[in-house]
Amino acid sequence: METVRRPALVIASAAAALLLTAGCSADGGAPAPAAPASPGSPVASSAAPSPSAPPAKGSVRVAATLTEGLKSPWGAALLPDGDLLVSSRDEATITRVDTESGKRTSLGTVPGVAPAGEGGLLGLAVSPSYASDHQVYAYFTTESDNRIARLLYDERKPAGRQLGAPDTILRGIPKGTVHNGGRIAFGPDRMLYAGTGETGDRGLAQDRASLAGKILRMTPDGQPVHGNPSADSVVYSYGHRNVQGLAWDGQRRLWAAEFGQDTWDELNLIEPGKNYGWPVAEGRAGKPGYVDPVAQWKTADASPSGIAWARGSIWMAGLRGERLWRIPLAGTEPSAAPQPFLQGRYGRLRTVLAAGGAGLWLVTGETDGRGTPGAGDDRILRLAVT
Repeated sequence: METVRRPALVIASAAAALLLTAGCSADGGAPAPAAPASPGSPVASSAAPSPSAPPAKGSVRVAATLTEGLKSPWGAALLPDGDLLVSSRDEATITRVDTESGKRTSLGTVPGVAPAGEGGLLGLAVSPSYASDHQVYAYFTTESDNRIARLLYDERKPAGRQLGAPDTILRGIPKGTVHNGGRIAFGPDRMLYAGTGETGDRGLAQDRASLAGKILRMTPDGQPVHGNPSADSVVYSYGHRNVQGLAWDGQRRLWAAEFGQDTWDELNLIEPGKNYGWPVAEGRAGKPGYVDPVAQWKTADASPSGIAWARGSIWMAGLRGERLWRIPLAGTEPSAAPQPFLQGRYGRLRTVLAAGGAGLWLVTGETDGRGTPGAGDDRILRLAVT
């Protein structure tokens, strides 16, 4: 859990203490490009073939520090040319970072953002049709709610004035001082997914009429998608506490990371219409009707935020745990115990993105009000992984 500090806990050495398999599967092979699906196409298929497992042990090397001095960075998204867009939660700005030189260019400020607590300008996503529409999507907190809007990004205009007015596609996501969720991403089906939190009101996670404590799936215009559990709803899965990580594996399966409360943080394999347990279950409960996590961690060791898929593994950024986790996957369950990297070296880790091949981008989160910022915080690191 991100909001409460607890005494440090030690991860059990046995893999069984860390690896908890759900009844669903994930592919562990190298990510393969997926052809865009129609809106009604399934996002995941448990019958998909399962390539061989990646090695039980991997490695991470910090290849370079791309940039430093970022303030409250939260969301990040890759542009088609490989440059990064990064949001500032508290300053409500979007910045472009050249991934060759590290040069930063301000796109501008997103109007209507009301930063407070864990709310503010959160997740970013780039339209799958960016080459023609130049739209950037943002999830942010206002005075009344959390919402998702798209903004035209006009690179021809002067720095700081390159964002058009927000076009809200979904409003009314409940807000709170804590647990606002905020991660958004376009899936291989070209639909927009969003992870939300239950705002501290635990009952909202089980209320299917509420957008809180859910994973949402919608068209780029914010409309429900054919194939959602309910034809008139953007709710895709429920029973979540605070989802801040979304990623797809090489077989188009959706994975999500979320905060636990006092005992277990979770990595879940997401299927439409399934109930992931909160607040009835935290971690592996084995209760009928609820999906158990594929892997779980003591809360002091994770407090997971962004996740990415690369080299047959899910890579998970940890806030309170101040480390990057590698979870190798094969077939229907993890193939080895999760492996930690960079523990305590860069403080809180907020966002991780696949950079293609054996690369990852990692965004730190020391200036979010819960870290201990030092010289250079916050920064973006280029990682080489094997």
